[in-house]
Amino acid sequence: MRDDQVPPTAADLPDPRWTLTQTNWAALNHAYGLATDAPKVLVALLDTDQTARTKALGYVHGILHHQNTIYEATVPTALYAAAILTDPRATLPVDKNRRDVPGCMRAELLAWIGSVAGEVTDAVDTASRRHGFPLDDYPPAVAIRQTRPQLFSAAFAFVDDADRHVSEAAIAACIPLLDDAELLPYRAMLVPPLREVLGTSERWQRRERAIDALDAWGEDSCGLEGQRNPFLFCDSDPSTDSSPWLTEDVGIDIVR
Repeated sequence: MRDDQVPPTAADLPDPRWTLTQTNWAALNHAYGLATDAPKVLVALLDTDQTARTKALGYVHGILHHQNTIYEATVPTALYAAAILTDPRATLPVDKNRRDVPGCMRAELLAWIGSVAGEVTDAVDTASRRHGFPLDDYPPAVAIRQTRPQLFSAAFAFVDDADRHVSEAAIAACIPLLDDAELLPYRAMLVPPLREVLGTSERWQRRERAIDALDAWGEDSCGLEGQRNPFLFCDSDPSTDSSPWLTEDVGIDIVR
């Protein structure tokens, strides 16, 4: 993309060190109680030891966004994750099994940001309202929605990344963030990478994501190939894999 196409950021991301030290984590909840353990573990996302990085990533997935839930502590974590995307150490690898999304820590953090953003989309809000639980009544969801311009700016910077895994993760993360009313004009900017990068991914889930987004935005998805066999992912035995994102696998002591 040309320099003149780069979207302006609504507000600068806070310095990650400021987020760690100035956030009152003891007053915020995550899946297992107060998030007093968060600062120490979040620092480990950029640790030089791969095992430490993997455990920290498992904490981010399994404790701060457990079962796709947004907690109070998820909000500063999202800002922290977005702020460290540019750190050179974010290119370091993490442990993988055959079902994990490929890519380095940067790709993983982008995927996590996209997952968080996916829980506050207009479609989720509509479904929640039908059950009497509008997102506007849940402060953590409101707070994540307010950070979407910042998160989008951080993710969009990697849409054209030379690392294909990072690029795909960035594009996928941008999709739910672009539900923000302020960001709607930037959907057109994402259409070419949606078609040319995400739409040609080796992973059928990402190709499907590109097709769904283009269709939802009223754009042409012709020529993109989704999953021919929707039951293909069910063909293997899940018991043969142990995910590094499970709490018991990552070895993190939770303060209850």
